[in-house]
Amino acid sequence: MVDKIIVEKSNCCSNITGCCGTKNDAIPEKRRLIIDFLYLDLTVCSWCQGTESSLDAAISEVAQILRATDIEVEVNKINVVSEEQARQLRFVSSPTIRVNGKDIQIEVKESLCDSCGDLCGDAVDCRIWMYQGKEYTAPPKAMIIEAILREVYGDSHKPIQDNSSIFEVPDNLKKFFIAMKQKPTKNL
Repeated sequence: MVDKIIVEKSNCCSNITGCCGTKNDAIPEKRRLIIDFLYLDLTVCSWCQGTESSLDAAISEVAQILRATDIEVEVNKINVVSEEQARQLRFVSSPTIRVNGKDIQIEVKESLCDSCGDLCGDAVDCRIWMYQGKEYTAPPKAMIIEAILREVYGDSHKPIQDNSSIFEVPDNLKKFFIAMKQKPTKNL
């Protein structure tokens, strides 16, 4: 519960309400934390599935802290299905997690993902997560928790990356989307 903010001045020049002393009955807006999870596939890709599991576990673990600090969390799980959508979302690698628009892993490192390769019928590289000097195919829960808490308690007023420049979808993702378009659909 948020207390009302009351501002009062002494030595008012009149008895008119709102003249020198004011009461602000407005409740401040809740702080918001927007988490975007962008991925190529959750049905086959074990890397995307593992990332979703880690994200869900991390959010569950910090939920009590976020409630206690009156922070509203919005989680968007976005299946990126086309090159155009990838361009609009400035999607650089799958999977991606962003907290308030900031990728939790700025440096993109990728490796061959057999799951996505099986899905589209071509070799595809997906994101490798680096945490405490080790590589992971899914981000460790602790890495996601650190990113969330850094955004909540750190300097969240830093500007988000400049999105004014023209974004080019990485060749790896272009290759994936082309292969998915060319893949024959199965009749059910």
